[in-house]
Amino acid sequence: MTVDNFIDGEWVVSEKEQYAPIKNPANGETLGEVLLSTAEDVDKAVVAAKRAQKQWALVPAPQRAEVLYRVGLLLKERKEKLAQILTMEMGKVIEEARGEVQEGIDMAFYMAGEGRRLFGNTTPSELKDKFAMSIRVPVGIVGIITPWNFPIAIATWKSFPAIVAGNAVIWKPATETPLMARELINIFDEAGLPKGVINLVCGSGSKVGTAMVEHPDIDVISFTGSNEVGRTIAEKCGKTLKRVSLEMGGKNAIIVMDDADLDLAVEGILWSSFGTSGQRCTACSRVIVHEKVKEDLEEKLLERMRYLKIGDGLDEGVKIGPVINGNALQKIHEYVQIGRGEGAVLLAGGYILNDEELGNGYYYAPSVFTDVEPTMRIAQEEIFGPVVSIIPVKSFEEAIEVNNSVTFGLSSSIFTRDINKVFAAQRDLDTGIVYVNAGTTGAEIHLPFGGTKGTGNGHRDSGVAALDVFTEWKSVYIDFSGKLQRAQIDNN
Repeated sequence: MTVDNFIDGEWVVSEKEQYAPIKNPANGETLGEVLLSTAEDVDKAVVAAKRAQKQWALVPAPQRAEVLYRVGLLLKERKEKLAQILTMEMGKVIEEARGEVQEGIDMAFYMAGEGRRLFGNTTPSELKDKFAMSIRVPVGIVGIITPWNFPIAIATWKSFPAIVAGNAVIWKPATETPLMARELINIFDEAGLPKGVINLVCGSGSKVGTAMVEHPDIDVISFTGSNEVGRTIAEKCGKTLKRVSLEMGGKNAIIVMDDADLDLAVEGILWSSFGTSGQRCTACSRVIVHEKVKEDLEEKLLERMRYLKIGDGLDEGVKIGPVINGNALQKIHEYVQIGRGEGAVLLAGGYILNDEELGNGYYYAPSVFTDVEPTMRIAQEEIFGPVVSIIPVKSFEEAIEVNNSVTFGLSSSIFTRDINKVFAAQRDLDTGIVYVNAGTTGAEIHLPFGGTKGTGNGHRDSGVAALDVFTEWKSVYIDFSGKLQRAQIDNN
């Protein structure tokens, strides 16, 4: 299967016609190939998007929403097929893949509902016979750059609100997971989205991503990925005053207090740390535990880990799939060596799995460090793999301090039965998402998604907040007095 560009309603190839293989991380098999585009391809997409956006913005928002309703129905109808492709392409286990497709379905229906809302505000004027209001208007051309770990969910977080708001979209998917992009584009096309409203340009970040960021006619960039790349994008967009929305990961922690339900906490740790093989920006990579229950928690955690089946995510019994590729595998292993060198105690895992039954896939053993100091690199830097660090603390106040001591601020969690600690934690945890008696993953699409500090630049995906990225506010004053009235002057 080949994934080409989709520009102005047609599948097209780049003049250079260079391709890269698409690999199944579970076994190394080639699934197809993806086009490697150039800056010239981005230019063509921008021309199509500019032409289409002028007409799309004139379509009433409730009619724009009808397309998203049809997209949602098609996603729902093809949920299992899409989940199977997602697992083969990205590696996550099939139940997680189904959940990710469901997230796209939910987002389609939610954002379609905004087509009859897109609320502005009406407010009294300070002058007689004068009407005042604010309305949302589209930004124009939206560039979205999405990662491989959630190849359809994150794309829907960004494209659906942009489209319902009246923008045209240019989308660069990750080269590791373009098959899901191809499927979603076909669904948009089948749902009746006018040609040019969404355009797909495949290729590397260095060529396609850079061309999008630097293009003067792309009005906003919405990016999810690494902190390093995000900072570079912010710098380049800042020079041209281009709007930019960044979501750049986390170093998320689960706090387990001495009054917690330890069995429930272990469930939360297992799912948050090892779901998606730790390849979530919301994955738990730190467990901050009260010293009184540390040994009991570790014992329960290690016992439960023994039953985690590792393998190809298409197997319904598998709980941990592969990581995305060999580079990710080596990075994870390097961090394990760093942890050992720092003096942390390795309780489980710490090695690349070379079991003959796993074939040529990229598998890493679920790993747990204990007696980790909060300042160690493994407790500060994002590993993006199935590695968790246990950090003992003496009090609730120390737990909050340790949680907030990292440069990221995406997600945090606390397990406790003390209602006073619950309310203090939701106030004091410096993260954009807080869970109580649950893990660090599982955000719902009708609430804002994003974080503080190095996690992002203040914008949010999902929920109504996503519309703020893709709309401008316009204030409108209508004077029906029949005379010139001057605000702040004639009302004194």
